[in-house]
Amino acid sequence: MYLAGFFLFVIVLGWVMSYALNSPVILIFAVLLSIGMSFGSYWFSDKLVLAMSHAKPIQKSDNPELYRIVENLSITAGLPMPKLYIIQDVQPNAFATGRNAKHAVVAVTTGLLQRLERVELEGVLAHELSHIGNKDMLVSTIVVALVGIVAILADFFFRMAFWGGMGNRDNDRGGGQAKLIMIGVALVFMIIAPLVAQLIKMAVSRKREFLADASGALLTRYPDGLARALEKIAADPHQLRSASDATAHLYIASPFRGKEKTSWIHKLFMTHPPVEERVKALHGMRV
Repeated sequence: MYLAGFFLFVIVLGWVMSYALNSPVILIFAVLLSIGMSFGSYWFSDKLVLAMSHAKPIQKSDNPELYRIVENLSITAGLPMPKLYIIQDVQPNAFATGRNAKHAVVAVTTGLLQRLERVELEGVLAHELSHIGNKDMLVSTIVVALVGIVAILADFFFRMAFWGGMGNRDNDRGGGQAKLIMIGVALVFMIIAPLVAQLIKMAVSRKREFLADASGALLTRYPDGLARALEKIAADPHQLRSASDATAHLYIASPFRGKEKTSWIHKLFMTHPPVEERVKALHGMRV
């Protein structure tokens, strides 16, 4: 529903621009751009994410225990064995990426391997494998692409307006006042559109985290393992050196550290649900 609404939002955004600038081509451009960017990010986003996080691939001989845990969980989940990557960082964290199950990647930090007990590590890895099984990488990729499209369209609109694109309308054909009102509405719409796009992106991210928590707990049959892992990850004070706003939503918990507020306004802008809520949900599961 979120994705369908997001696609509709981009189309409406393109229509508003095409009306205000008197150019139907813009609507077609918006739709084609959304499709093109979605496919592009689908094929290449995993390589960009791994490069940005400085993750390095490992083989079974590099960490046999980690490999065995992921292999066993993959068999249980009915998934192909993903490629494993390590991030040299003291903060415990992990993420999954890749365009589909056959080309999936699971990356973990050295801090995660050092801080967590085996059952906790299994919980985290089951969570990441659930992202793969639930096709969350594809969902996330599409959402990120759509957010980028909204930003591009808004910027394009203001540039066209600045160079007189809206002044080419012939207001003598009737309804001139109504058209001016529509142009004003379009300006307001373009200002708030990037904010709305970001809110949708974050809402989708939070929903998929709850789903991956539940799926991961069902996979290990031990929700407390993941709950304990989340508490340890959240309590760690170290910043993730390679963290960025572009990749923060991929991690099992926010890689940024600071005083987390829980007001409803703050929650709207969070990429992850509050850890307390996730732990409470996991403790309430019956597997």
